[in-house]
Amino acid sequence: MSEYGRFVRLFALTGGRTQPSRDVFTLITLVTAVEQPAAAAPAHLQPEHRRVLRLCERPTAVVEIAGRMDLPVSVVTIMLSDLLEAGRITARPPVQATPAPTVSPDVALLQRVRDGLASL
Repeated sequence: MSEYGRFVRLFALTGGRTQPSRDVFTLITLVTAVEQPAAAAPAHLQPEHRRVLRLCERPTAVVEIAGRMDLPVSVVTIMLSDLLEAGRITARPPVQATPAPTVSPDVALLQRVRDGLASL
């Protein structure tokens, strides 16, 4: 953004759309650019779409893309939907950490420790 404001109006970036064509993006959805074969003809992409692809060389959260581009998340999700339909990105929810298996303590061992500490 320049000192005079944004050069491109947000509705121009989204083609006037207010909703993404796919409802797969949340703030923490991870987006990764898909490498295109060298022989593939590049599709006509807006400069903002190309910037999204550069930002997503590694898995990047939607909210981080919006922050780095200084655009509202709603606009970014519409742009990401376009890229997803074109096969230029993949989107997946973040990996959920699995809780550690709970191991119940050996009660007999704990009683022996307690008795040993009491005898000190």
